[in-house]
Amino acid sequence: MTIAPPVRRHDGLALFWVVTFATSWAFWLTAIILGGSAMSFPTVVPHLLAGFGPMIGAIVIRARRARRRQPVPAHTVRFQLSTRLFWVPPLLVLASATVVGAALLAYLLGGPAVSLTAGQNLIATVGGPVPFLISMLIAGPLSEEPGWRGTAYPRLRASLGRFRTGLLLGAVWAVWHLPLFFVPGTVQAGFGLFSWSGLLFTISVVPMALLTGFAYERAGVAASIAVHFGVNATMALLSVSSPVTMASIVAVQVVAAVALLAWQRGRDNNLPIDTDLQPHRADTDSSYRTGRTRG
Repeated sequence: MTIAPPVRRHDGLALFWVVTFATSWAFWLTAIILGGSAMSFPTVVPHLLAGFGPMIGAIVIRARRARRRQPVPAHTVRFQLSTRLFWVPPLLVLASATVVGAALLAYLLGGPAVSLTAGQNLIATVGGPVPFLISMLIAGPLSEEPGWRGTAYPRLRASLGRFRTGLLLGAVWAVWHLPLFFVPGTVQAGFGLFSWSGLLFTISVVPMALLTGFAYERAGVAASIAVHFGVNATMALLSVSSPVTMASIVAVQVVAAVALLAWQRGRDNNLPIDTDLQPHRADTDSSYRTGRTRG
């Protein structure tokens, strides 16, 4: 009988980073060399393919794990048609609400008025609401979340709490975005790397990582996709670009993320030691850390 080798806590994580960054940055470098707008041919091809770097990294890790007959990480949340998926709609609403609330707060602080005019023009440009929603779903949420949350997150959670996992993954995620500042036609290039909006966009990735991490632990990749989509689509519709609005989004999302993580920590502390209610516990293997986990 073949016995599967013991699994290290971070097994595959380094390979995931290498594949993800090498794939994405190689395509974005190609887009930069080609020049032209990110949405014009031929630049659009490598630009869009670059966004799938995290998904490609996830596929490589899963294929490697299957070949080695290794169990899934202890903190992996498998997709299940269960009551946990009821978390998806409220998390989607919450994600959008953080952007809308921040935009209104920014207006009260002297920032630009909240308007859907630019968003309506964007929808018309891409061909209507359906193409807009599909593009916002694929470019970012679907292309990234299977990698960042579905693959990297549970491996980091093997030895780190929720908050530190979110901070570390958020920092890596922010660095991953950097080439976009040099691809003409992207939102990031419009901000400019050495500008307040560019700096705030980079910082905003960290609270986003905390929010999507919380969502992942609630209902898996489907929930993290919902949060990612909700934030991206709402920011596009409101055409968020001013520093005061970006700063407000960072502040609101930090408060929301800290509140959610504190609530989850309190919930964990109130559970009996032998209670098996955490979404990742069904996937726990003896080769990973077992027992109660705390944020």
